[in-house]
Amino acid sequence: MPIHLHNTLTRRKEPFAPLDPRSVRMYVCGPTVYDFAHIGNARPVVVFDTLFRLLRHVYGADRVTYVRNITDVDDKIIERAIKNDEPIAALTARTAQAYQDDMAALGALSPTRQPTATGHIPQMIALIQTLIAKDFAYAADGHVLFHVPRMAEYGQLSRRSLDDMIAGARVEVAPYKKHPADFVLWKPSTPEQPGWDSPWGRGRPGWHIECSAMAGELLGTTFDIHGGGIDLIFPHHENEIAQSRCAHDGAPLARVWMHNGFVQIGAEKMSKSLGNFFTVRELLEEGFRGEAIRLALLSAHYRQPVEISRDSIKEAKEQLDRFYIALNKARDVPPETMKEPPLDVLAALEDDLNTPMAISHLHEALAALNRAVSETEKAHWKAALVADGRLLGLLQDDPARWLKGAREVRGDGVDPEWIESQIAARNAARKARDFAEADRIRKALLEAGIILEDGPKGTTWRRAT
Repeated sequence: MPIHLHNTLTRRKEPFAPLDPRSVRMYVCGPTVYDFAHIGNARPVVVFDTLFRLLRHVYGADRVTYVRNITDVDDKIIERAIKNDEPIAALTARTAQAYQDDMAALGALSPTRQPTATGHIPQMIALIQTLIAKDFAYAADGHVLFHVPRMAEYGQLSRRSLDDMIAGARVEVAPYKKHPADFVLWKPSTPEQPGWDSPWGRGRPGWHIECSAMAGELLGTTFDIHGGGIDLIFPHHENEIAQSRCAHDGAPLARVWMHNGFVQIGAEKMSKSLGNFFTVRELLEEGFRGEAIRLALLSAHYRQPVEISRDSIKEAKEQLDRFYIALNKARDVPPETMKEPPLDVLAALEDDLNTPMAISHLHEALAALNRAVSETEKAHWKAALVADGRLLGLLQDDPARWLKGAREVRGDGVDPEWIESQIAARNAARKARDFAEADRIRKALLEAGIILEDGPKGTTWRRAT
């Protein structure tokens, strides 16, 4: 079946038909790099990485271009650099690399292109000049602003009236504005702030113009999919649409707009302003596995809120353990060559990225593998799990490595060699019928986070978290 995606612009689920099937193009708003990414920032990465994987599978890996930008000039960055007494370039380089590392730990593929805002200042200036020439923007007091009333369709994405948008937004009151809703395209910089020469004086871009310029430069005037979190619908994406359409004689910026729901903590939106957030880096350093975080984020449909806690991530880890235990037991079974993943998981993802349904089909394949008797059956379901998991960014680790963990990855000080020595000591105690000592060793290992499993081929172990 063809891919169907929910389009925020039309509020409908629609068949996806790219402008050019030989060149499918997607843009997703990336991070503002001044701090570690929290788990809420990670959700769009995981959601649109899954869509990227699906598009690559359907259209071919070399026919999909995925652009995710990095905002490396912003007032928050300036404030943090001052607070840290750190050069802006050092701050953005460090946090951008941390972001890449943390997202890679969640199994996210690298986007095709990762442009930076500071690398596209000339394109932003040219776009602003076009808007001024077409009378959609004006210069005032060192600023350049988009004049919202000039665009009759403004508000089409968020479905709000202009009055509602003014009332519901933190609109800056400034004497140089012609209308309260007008938004900044360019603003002046003090000598201490980063800035670039422009026709309106030394300054720096507003937030919204960055994405329009980078997307237009790398994907063309109109492309297939624009994604981001639901919080970006207004004002960011609304303003992107306004400035891009007005600069390009009404041509749409993107044909499909997709937005993921919030991550929630105890039924509240996770946010830095509420102080109820934790970062991906914190979770990884606490020993949580990136793949478990990914599964937890995929457990709810992307358009719905998802409740994330350390307990839900532990539950996701336990689910993954069951998959990897089955794959590890079948490790000596040569998998059959499976070029296409089973249709049920693919169909679930083609139905507006229905990851909960896809995950339920993964569990069905797991049950089939555990029931399989013949080598042929085992080979089929082993291959099915790996192929299905690849679409979701799951089950691609070596099963033994997953179950045992890697000391250099976990950093918890529990040495695999020590674990093996304890298992040998336990086996010796059992052979000597010293069951109290054998039980003591098992209990000590469990307290260290190591679970033992006795089977026909001997004792194996895995990490509890």
